[in-house]
Amino acid sequence: MISQFVLLVVLGLGVAGWFAARAKAQALYTGRGSLAAVPSYHGWHMLLWIVVPAVLVWAVWGGISPGLVRGAILADPAAALLPAFDMERDAILAEASQLARNPDAAAFNPMAQQLAEVVRGIETRFAMIGAALAALTAFAGGAFGYTRVKAGFPARTRVERATLMTLLVASLIAILTTAGIVISLVYETGLFFRHVSPIDFLTGTHWAPRTGFDAELGKDFGAVPLFWGTLFIGAIIAMIVAIPLGLMSAVFLTQYASATMRKWLKPALEILAGIPTVVYGYFAALTVAPLVRDFAAAMGAENPSTESALAAGVVMGVMIIPFVSSMADDSIAAVPQAMRDGSLAMGATKSETIKRVLLPAALPGIVAGVMLAVSRAIGETMIVVMAAGAAARLSANPFDSMTTVTFQIVQLLTGDQEFDSPKTLSAFALGLVLFVVTLALNIVALRVVKKYREAYD
Repeated sequence: MISQFVLLVVLGLGVAGWFAARAKAQALYTGRGSLAAVPSYHGWHMLLWIVVPAVLVWAVWGGISPGLVRGAILADPAAALLPAFDMERDAILAEASQLARNPDAAAFNPMAQQLAEVVRGIETRFAMIGAALAALTAFAGGAFGYTRVKAGFPARTRVERATLMTLLVASLIAILTTAGIVISLVYETGLFFRHVSPIDFLTGTHWAPRTGFDAELGKDFGAVPLFWGTLFIGAIIAMIVAIPLGLMSAVFLTQYASATMRKWLKPALEILAGIPTVVYGYFAALTVAPLVRDFAAAMGAENPSTESALAAGVVMGVMIIPFVSSMADDSIAAVPQAMRDGSLAMGATKSETIKRVLLPAALPGIVAGVMLAVSRAIGETMIVVMAAGAAARLSANPFDSMTTVTFQIVQLLTGDQEFDSPKTLSAFALGLVLFVVTLALNIVALRVVKKYREAYD
């Protein structure tokens, strides 16, 4: 409640400051000179001085106040009977904090119930201190901003600089996040390769990870079956389904469908992209997998399993049809009308124009859509969990159960695991390889797009 109150107060002060600064600037504005003196820019400058410092102070206080609250609780006489063991004491304090925020919650430890009122009072006191600091900062910032409202003050330049810094920070967050992911993967993978040879990992065909340390450890971490299962399900079976259906859907919608039909069919097709993957997983496990099993039995397979690479790949291909179709649709629609008219004027039929003019000209967008779909399929997990199985098998039979890199990563990092064991660290090595493969696919796609874009520009 206090956080919402602080937010409302700061925003209220910001809005009031915006109107006050704008009114003062309006009285000074003559309509002549630089646009930097336009009254609305003074209002935004005032708003920045009120909101930004107050939010920063509240964020800093939110970072340091938990330590202050904990120290105040431990210094209270009511906490004198807390156990000396850190884990047990922390559990009681956490339960007391939960009871302080929700008095109706069930109490499992009598001592936590006794401390709840003390914790509530201390947390409220420190929250009020933070709210007061934020409010005082907002007032101080507003006062300073109001003094800057002058006829010659370049408010527009300052506001644009603040906007530029905001955009720069937003860009850096994405870059730093990617860098952090890569660094963490490389570091943990390096720890894994201290115990297992990279050659054994990348070329071995037996995957049975374990936690022990011995000279024969690398023989159980052969990841080739996982890589093969990922490519077989996500990049072969799924693409055999998605590319023809997605491309033909795009051609029909752009070249043959009427405006009314396109108005209904295109949104209906793109709904597939909004269905949660867990729903696709249920569909694969309960509907497609039994059909595939019955089909395998009809083909003469002995003891066909409900879990199969074909069931997972088909459903995964249906899931990524919108990625291929949407990109191909936009690319075909972007081909200049003059190229269509020129082909038809030369006597080509509509189908010949599509095959020999439109599709080659739209190839960069089609390739980009296919690569995006491949990346999406390679990273899919839920469908594999529910329909493909967990067996690390090196087989080209689509009716066999298989597993993928993503499924193994989930399995290795969930549950009660020793984080420093080779079994757990192997998940980071798998993730790094998957990252490199996806990066290579994107580089290939960019090179193809660049090559054909130059040819058709």
